[in-house]
Amino acid sequence: MFDQILGLPAHALVIHFAVVLVPLLAAVAVVHALVPRWRPYVAWAAVLLSLAGPAAVFAAKESGERLKESRFATAEGELGRAIAVHESHATPLLLTALGLAAVTLLLVYATRAARDSVGRDRFDRPVSLTLSGLTLALATAAGYACFVAGHSGARAVWGL
Repeated sequence: MFDQILGLPAHALVIHFAVVLVPLLAAVAVVHALVPRWRPYVAWAAVLLSLAGPAAVFAAKESGERLKESRFATAEGELGRAIAVHESHATPLLLTALGLAAVTLLLVYATRAARDSVGRDRFDRPVSLTLSGLTLALATAAGYACFVAGHSGARAVWGL
């Protein structure tokens, strides 16, 4: 399933989803956390990206493992080290993307107006502020993890 798409290595195609969706998730989550008046407009995007971003990272991680098994299992020397470095960034990226997604979903839920109120969050302001702070921290971490994983992959492939 994660090996090939139309005869091409799936990893080379799937990574582009992760590299686009995770930073988009981070950006939309930050906007949702910091700009309350835009929340009704970006909430749907935050929810969709919270589902799609981590799924794309999972698919990239799995397809990368299949690619390594099928074509680079015996890689040694500089290439082997570069692949190992790149591979070491997969789990942190997945965990930060999952964390960001979970906190973003909680923030969207917490900041949505309660049925019995007009314009007031479901929970008290400290809950919203705490979730917003966590969102900012995890958006930074996920963005950094995505950059590091992508850069190490480019170095492994292109020798940059």
